[in-house]
Amino acid sequence: MKKFTIFLIVILAFASCKSEKKEIEASIEKTSSENHSIKKTGYPNNVYFGDTHLHTDLSMDAGSFGNRIGMDEAYKFARGEEVTSSTGQKTRLDVPLDFLVIADHSDGMGLFPGLLAGDEILMKHPLFQKWNKMLKEGKGGEVAIDLIKNFSQGTFPIKTNDVEMMTPVWKSVVEAAEKYNEPGKFTAFIGYEWTSLIKGNNLHRNVIYRDNADKTLTQLPYTNEDSSDPEKLWENLAAYEKNTGGQVLAIPHNGNLSNGMMFMEETISGSEFDETYLKKRAKWEPLYEITQIKGDGEAHPFLSPNDEFADYENWDKGNLDLSEAKTNAMLEHEYARSALKIGLKYKTTMGTNPYKFGLVGSTDSHTSLATADDSNFFGKASNAEPSKERWEHKFIDGNEADVYTWETLASGYAAVWAQENTRTSIWDAMKRKETYGTTGSRMQIRFFGGWDYSESDLENLVDAGYTKGVPMGGDMSNGASKKPTFMVSTLMDPNGGSLDRIQIVKGWANADGSLNEKVYDVVWSGDRKVDANGKVPSVGNTVNLEDATWDNSIGATQLKAVWTDLDFDSALEAFYYVRVLEIPTPRWTLYDVLRFGAEMSDEVPMTQTERGYTSPIWYSPK
Repeated sequence: MKKFTIFLIVILAFASCKSEKKEIEASIEKTSSENHSIKKTGYPNNVYFGDTHLHTDLSMDAGSFGNRIGMDEAYKFARGEEVTSSTGQKTRLDVPLDFLVIADHSDGMGLFPGLLAGDEILMKHPLFQKWNKMLKEGKGGEVAIDLIKNFSQGTFPIKTNDVEMMTPVWKSVVEAAEKYNEPGKFTAFIGYEWTSLIKGNNLHRNVIYRDNADKTLTQLPYTNEDSSDPEKLWENLAAYEKNTGGQVLAIPHNGNLSNGMMFMEETISGSEFDETYLKKRAKWEPLYEITQIKGDGEAHPFLSPNDEFADYENWDKGNLDLSEAKTNAMLEHEYARSALKIGLKYKTTMGTNPYKFGLVGSTDSHTSLATADDSNFFGKASNAEPSKERWEHKFIDGNEADVYTWETLASGYAAVWAQENTRTSIWDAMKRKETYGTTGSRMQIRFFGGWDYSESDLENLVDAGYTKGVPMGGDMSNGASKKPTFMVSTLMDPNGGSLDRIQIVKGWANADGSLNEKVYDVVWSGDRKVDANGKVPSVGNTVNLEDATWDNSIGATQLKAVWTDLDFDSALEAFYYVRVLEIPTPRWTLYDVLRFGAEMSDEVPMTQTERGYTSPIWYSPK
């Protein structure tokens, strides 16, 4: 009876929100049409939401953790169809995605089915015998952790780039993407994850092709077995483009688990950066995955002590397998904001910015289910799908510290401004960095930079934005003696929390080589006033912990503003990006408490503040 009552509370609470949701949707539709009602032009007028980082049962670790569903289910789920998860739970997305990249690990493609079946060749190795036995005993989670640690430490028992094993699997990956790609309705990109690990330090990249099967089938994915050096990956991508005439890019992710290696200031081989390296990194890696299940990667409170929102779901205990503990000295070379600042330093001294990247979010889910919705969070892996006990599962067993499943995030999504829902249009938008990442919200964010925006331009946002300036991901020309102006507008997710505030984050390089940052509150909801410390007070918290509802009476449906940087120095390199905060809403842990009667420890958060991060706009005096 108790279980039924809990579900009834959730259902009734959902029903009570229906009228409010309809009002919000109507308001958003009206504002959206007002802002975007311009003449038909070549402007990218459509925002598309997707996941550039999903794993299926083809990935060794996903299979070991219990994933038993594959690419068909992954695509169907992303397109809004109901599927059955590996643990037998029926599920579907409330709102389908517009695009998906199945990015299974290139190393060991096709290996797990052989391990599970007791393949004769694999069983010649004692470690595979051990893992096969453990799988039969239902210890898949332990197998996955052991597998990851051996792979990350370079002690894996066989080579993971066997051509005979990879070729048919890669063919099936390409064919599945072709099968589910439906131009104008749903985009299925061809891609994979290059899983570079150096003693447990994460240097992973997701590789995404603009091309179709005729080109992508001509070259197998690059592997960590081939090399763990990103420069070698770039050489491989360059060879692909030269041989096929195709186009490809790579997206690094989880610098927070690299222990200072993701944005370090020397090459993997220990050499100083030269101009060739700087240009190659800028060319092949135009985007960075700023948020996902394994921690948010925008900023860290140690690096940004004056930013009260820099402590969002940070993972800062160690590297990927927790074989090495984290130190504060590593943090500067792990987070997006500090990396963007380091890039300005190289632009000033060497003329090229290697860390001139745009931003996206994605899930890194290993369940075949691309969901970043807290109310429908299926966890990092199939052993952490919804259950009463999953919150206390050990996600990583470390030497000095452990990471538990409750610390994982229901994050995130990639948002792209493009002309149409096709591979070419969305990929081109990624390449030019007209993208943003969210922690799971479908908020719509527009951001433009120029020299002559006025308040009246907000009424013709898109036309004025492009004709008088540049969008997110762009470069501002020199405005002579003028101060730069920025135009920003955000519409809330009709299924999410309303908007708390819009902030602009500025970073710049001083003449003496020092690097600075400042966060500006540009516009916010309600009638709050800036306090004596220059801060906008909290928006409040309306989450009801008894039924996981919240009240959108605080916050705003839309926020928009034109902002001028009065602190601007035209002699200094700078970047600007937007961070949008929603009001607090229920975290996935609260939904688990209500659905399963889970009793969690006090350290587990029950609410969270969803956010979005746009690609920067850069200014250079040269």
